[in-house]
Amino acid sequence: MTTRDFLFLLGSSRTGGNTETLARLAAEQLPAGTGQRWLDLRDLPLPDFEDRRHADGQPAPTGNSATLLEATLAATDVVIASPLYWYSVSTSTKRYLDHWSGWLEAPGADFRRRMAGKTLWGVTALADDDPAVAEPLAGTLRNSARYLGMRWGGVLLGNGTRPGDVLTDTEAAARAKVFFS
Repeated sequence: MTTRDFLFLLGSSRTGGNTETLARLAAEQLPAGTGQRWLDLRDLPLPDFEDRRHADGQPAPTGNSATLLEATLAATDVVIASPLYWYSVSTSTKRYLDHWSGWLEAPGADFRRRMAGKTLWGVTALADDDPAVAEPLAGTLRNSARYLGMRWGGVLLGNGTRPGDVLTDTEAAARAKVFFS
């Protein structure tokens, strides 16, 4: 059996919010020995992505971009934990995904080949009773996975506005217990 290593990328603008709480609840269910690395995108800010493919080419990633590239490539499973902000992923999450474009062209990264076969997951909390409002977020992640030949693990949805509210969403808690199975 292959050892799995999960990278959890926290894309919230607050610490300990509902999305992070739901992601941690799901992660508690992973089998013993499963690798987990948690990175908060607020601690690793990225500049706006600049597409230089048709000018002087993409440079090799440095700083936080290099750290995130290394962590992403080291994982077997990438979990995007982003609250639903205006029907999509948060700004820091979108910026991280934008940098994937640069990593596709970065010298020596071989990003597309190395991402193929990994699994991409989403976790989000929303303040709406209609789960369909999260479809743009899910579609962004699902299509990103498809583009890179990754498996799509799905998105775990929970409901909550104030910190801790998601813990009262019993259906989300039940889904979290089997989400990564």
